[in-house]
Amino acid sequence: MSKIDPIFAAVTASGTPFEIAEQDGLRFFAHAPSDLNQLIEKARGFGDRPCIVDFDEAGRERRLSFADIFAWRDRLAGHLDIRRGDRVAIAMRNRAEWIVAFLAVIRLGGVAVLLNSRGSAAEARAMVDEVTPALVLADSERAAALRDAGYQGRLLDLIAPLAAADVPFVDGMTADHDDPCAILFTSGTTGRVKGAVLSHRSLITGLLGTQLTGTMVLHNMARDHGLSVEALTAQMPPQASLLVSPLFHISGLGAGFLAPFLSGGKIVIMRRWNAEEAVALIARERVTQLATVPTMLWDMVNRARLTDADLSSVRNIGSGGQALPLNLLEEVRALCPHALMGVGYGMTETSGAIAQAVGADFLRARASAGRVLPLVDLRIEGADGAICGPHATGEIVVRSAMVMRGYWNRPDDTAKSFTPDGWLRTGDIGYQDEDGYIFIVDRAKDMVISGGENIYCAEVERVLSEMPQITECATFGIADDRLGEALVAVVQADGLDERAIIDWVAGRLAPYKAPAHVAFSRAPLPRNHAEKIDKIALRALWPQLVANY
Repeated sequence: MSKIDPIFAAVTASGTPFEIAEQDGLRFFAHAPSDLNQLIEKARGFGDRPCIVDFDEAGRERRLSFADIFAWRDRLAGHLDIRRGDRVAIAMRNRAEWIVAFLAVIRLGGVAVLLNSRGSAAEARAMVDEVTPALVLADSERAAALRDAGYQGRLLDLIAPLAAADVPFVDGMTADHDDPCAILFTSGTTGRVKGAVLSHRSLITGLLGTQLTGTMVLHNMARDHGLSVEALTAQMPPQASLLVSPLFHISGLGAGFLAPFLSGGKIVIMRRWNAEEAVALIARERVTQLATVPTMLWDMVNRARLTDADLSSVRNIGSGGQALPLNLLEEVRALCPHALMGVGYGMTETSGAIAQAVGADFLRARASAGRVLPLVDLRIEGADGAICGPHATGEIVVRSAMVMRGYWNRPDDTAKSFTPDGWLRTGDIGYQDEDGYIFIVDRAKDMVISGGENIYCAEVERVLSEMPQITECATFGIADDRLGEALVAVVQADGLDERAIIDWVAGRLAPYKAPAHVAFSRAPLPRNHAEKIDKIALRALWPQLVANY
């Protein structure tokens, strides 16, 4: 997708929906609205098209059209009593109510604060305390958990029926492109929650960038098949997307919800991952696309083998979070012969993917994390701050209209995340080749990606250190066939066993953050010249520590 590509030049030409402009060194879409709600409102025109397939509390199926969702959104907006710029937290599992809540908050000019629904009550309370929202919108389980954790602010349980009488609302204002739109949380290497503030422009640029990528793929397919884009589109099945990523993740919010919603596609919601249910839903709903992680793809492959499921409807599979093994790729292609595989690289702080590769682009460099997208500037910096050339390894830093404004109420953390000339430090170590492909070789951040979930070692170590019997502790990732990485812990402690430590963490953080295995060291943990625990040495010692336990 280089700028000299004739298809790219055609679809981004002056006067087209994807025309690109530049200001203050940042590229953006010239005809994009300044307010995300203006983009959302265009989806109202899809009317009676299927929008959401979901299940209510009693397990009854719900099928909602775009007209149903907008009517529900407008009704809910009349009850929120918020002002433009107010922060509104959303604390729910994946469900139709979550989507309607987000749309209502954006409709009223609020800032949607997305809470981790999988975390503990204490974690949810910490996030709420961080941003002091004017209102929390929750499901019954998380509403009760927040109250039990001592939260006394304004809270609406959206599982309860709305009052019969709607409260009218009038809001003719639109947001400026740089106004805050959403706050998504990332723990960072400090082990404390930080809210990344995404502006209307950053989210809109990310969403339109996804649409541009899809348009490019469509034009290339039409060229390869000797068809017009219109003829090819007419032959394609209705778009149906399986939403498996949590909506509080940028991948769930963007690729899982907003991108298909804005394209008029059906969204089939899963509240929690279950391979058997996923395979059944794909076959029944004729799902055409899903964005997932290798762990889930392995689960689907294994389940589909057992049930002889028909997954042939799938046309597009996007994967991120960890490398896609070659043997998994072959298994998926056998089950989904029409599917284009894709990979992406991004982070919460960049409003989603800043590099992607789909179809032939992906197959040319399967080990890569994708090619840098057109509206992103990316460079590799060495330890001395010098800019690296092709194939030279260093920290990946980026500049784009997609980049966050900063961390909510944390100016020091924000300053540390940017270079002096305003580029975002990703904390990832990698290199770029001559064709624009990015290869990730390590993470500067002390983080483990297990089953597609980011687990920050500092956060887990902080909780472990609160256990009175523990003298020292360290956590890190080891290779795992299914999860990609598994978080493990090494502790120096008296009177504890592995189960007690795992249960301690699972009771204070989200269960997926608990160590999969714990090893005990009789001696103090090794330290480097800076007197920090030497995790490289611990990884080397891990087999011995486990064997001795």
